[in-house]
Amino acid sequence: MGAAPVHLAGERLMLDPAGVLHWPARRLLCVADLHLEKGSSFAARGRLLPPYDTRETLARLLPLLRRYRPERVVFLGDSFHDDDGAARLPAAERGALAQALAGVEAVWVAGNHDPSPPSCLPGLAMEELAEGPLVFRHVPQARAAGEVAGHLHPKAMAPTRAGGVVRPCFVADGRRLVLPAFGAFTGGLDVADPAVASLFPRGARVFLLGAERLFSFPMAARRAGAAVQVTKEGGGSKGEFPPPWPSITR
Repeated sequence: MGAAPVHLAGERLMLDPAGVLHWPARRLLCVADLHLEKGSSFAARGRLLPPYDTRETLARLLPLLRRYRPERVVFLGDSFHDDDGAARLPAAERGALAQALAGVEAVWVAGNHDPSPPSCLPGLAMEELAEGPLVFRHVPQARAAGEVAGHLHPKAMAPTRAGGVVRPCFVADGRRLVLPAFGAFTGGLDVADPAVASLFPRGARVFLLGAERLFSFPMAARRAGAAVQVTKEGGGSKGEFPPPWPSITR
């Protein structure tokens, strides 16, 4: 996969088409909104979903940990769909995640869904992490510089010859970066929604997730409904979009 570089507060970061952020200078990998055990959380309330979301999410995450071999992994909040989600992890998935985090400093940033740290997994629990000029937190703040956040599950539509394609995306403007939701059972919020757009009053760049690379275009043009010029970012031999994430609301 071809990661695309962006600059935030003077730091060079790499956006992976899989939906994770890599900071090479600090050997740090960041992922947002896994929402593990969302299926079991819904089932407990009588809303039955296939119980495979945790397995699917980890099947995409663990190879990234092996590939990047980070010294630190920042889980940017809502890693579990509720505060009891970690306790419901199946033994196989809990063991696989614990093994993948062995020798890695895991940082569990508190989310609105999971304010308490997962006691059954290694790592440190924090409200937010300050690392150099960057601050990693779950919910974006109204005024912030060098902020890396999640929570909003941004998505956008890119025009293609076959019609519009809606995909999760990164949103960045040089001062703030919002990550897409990584979990298998996570929906999305369009970048035109005021909750996203208000964070970028001067516009931003959208990086749509593709199969092998990212596709970028200005968010300002997207908000205005104008035609946009989509740019392929990063390497990779394929430019097509993979099947979309399940369209399940947050």
